Amino acid sequence: MERVRSFLRREPVLCAAAAAAAVSCFFVPPDGAYLGYIDFRTLALLYSLMAVVSGLGKAGLFTSLAHGLCVRAGSTRAIGGMLVMLCFFSAMLITNDVALLTFVPFAVVVLTMAGRGQDLIRVVVLQTVAANLGSMLTPVGNPQNLYLYSYYNMSAGAFFTATGPVWLASLALLALCCLSLPKAPIRPQLGQAPGLDKKLLALYGALFALCLTTVVRLVPWPVMLVGVIAAAAALDRRTLLRADLMLLATFVAFFIFAGNLARIGAVDALLRRLLAGREYLTGLLTSQVISNVPAALLLSGFTDNARALLLGVNVGGLGTPIASLASLIGLKLYSRSEGARTGRFLAEFTAVNLALLLILSALVFFMG
Repeated sequence: MERVRSFLRREPVLCAAAAAAAVSCFFVPPDGAYLGYIDFRTLALLYSLMAVVSGLGKAGLFTSLAHGLCVRAGSTRAIGGMLVMLCFFSAMLITNDVALLTFVPFAVVVLTMAGRGQDLIRVVVLQTVAANLGSMLTPVGNPQNLYLYSYYNMSAGAFFTATGPVWLASLALLALCCLSLPKAPIRPQLGQAPGLDKKLLALYGALFALCLTTVVRLVPWPVMLVGVIAAAAALDRRTLLRADLMLLATFVAFFIFAGNLARIGAVDALLRRLLAGREYLTGLLTSQVISNVPAALLLSGFTDNARALLLGVNVGGLGTPIASLASLIGLKLYSRSEGARTGRFLAEFTAVNLALLLILSALVFFMG
C-alpha cells in the first residue's frame, strides 16, 4: 500500500487520467476503434525528443552554456537575467520541463555561492515563467504544442503566426521583470568549466535534427523513431530510459478518455456548444484545474479553432502552480534548496503569474 500511495503522490495526473479513461470505458466498451484514438506520431516524437535532449545534456551542452554565460556576468541582475533568458530561449527546443530541470539547479548553485540566496525566489519564479512562455513559440517547445500541431495538421507558418506575437510580448515582459533584480555586484567562483563531449554532442545534434525533420513532415515518424532508438542504444542505452515514460502513459490515458467522450453523442454536443467562440478562455481556465497538457488533449476533439485553443493552453500555463507541470518542477526544485521559503515563493509566483496572464490575455483578445 505504501508503494501505491507513493506512486499516487508522484504521478497524480497520470492516476487521474487513468481513472477517467477507465470510467469512460463503461460507457464505450473497448473495441477496434480504440486504436484510432491514439496519436502515435505525437508519442513517437515526444519520446524521441526526450531521449535526444537527455543525450545532449549528458554531452554537457547545457551546463557548459550556463557556466560560460555566468562567468562573464558581474551583477545579480546580469546573472539572474541570463539564467531567466536561458530558460526562455532553450525551452523553444528542449521543452519547458528540461529547461527548468537543467537551469534551476544551476541558479541555486550560482546564487548560493555568490551569497545572494535572498534573490533566489525571484530568479526561480522568473525562470519558471520564462520556460512556460518561451516554449510556446515552437511545436517542440512543450507536449501540448507538439500534440496540437500534429492533431490539427498545422503548417509551420500558421503555427508561428499564432504564437509569434504573444511570444514576443512575453519576451518584452520578462525583460522588464528582470529589471526588478538588484544590481548588486558579484563574481561567483564557479571553478573550471564543465567538460563538453564534442563527439557525443555532434551525434545527438544530428539526431535532434532528424526529429525536427519529422516535426516539419519531411521524414516519416516510424523512420525517425527507429533511427533515434538504434543510434541512442549504440551510444548509451540508459538514454532511452531517461525519457518520461509516465508522461507518455498519461497521453495514452487521455487519448482514450477524450476518444470515448467524443463517441457519447450528448457529451460531444454539449462540449462543442460550450467551446464555440470560447476556445481561448476555456483552454485557459481548464488549464488552471487540470494543467495545460491534459486540457489540450481533452478539448481538441471538440473544436476546430486550433489557434484559439493553442494560445489558451499556452497562456493558461500561467496562473496556478498546477496550470503547467513545468511550474510544479520549478516549485519542487526550489523547495529542495537550503533555507527555502515555500510560502513566500508561492506568493510571488502567484502574483507574477496572474499579472502576466492578465496582460497577455488582454493582448490575445485585442488581436482577435
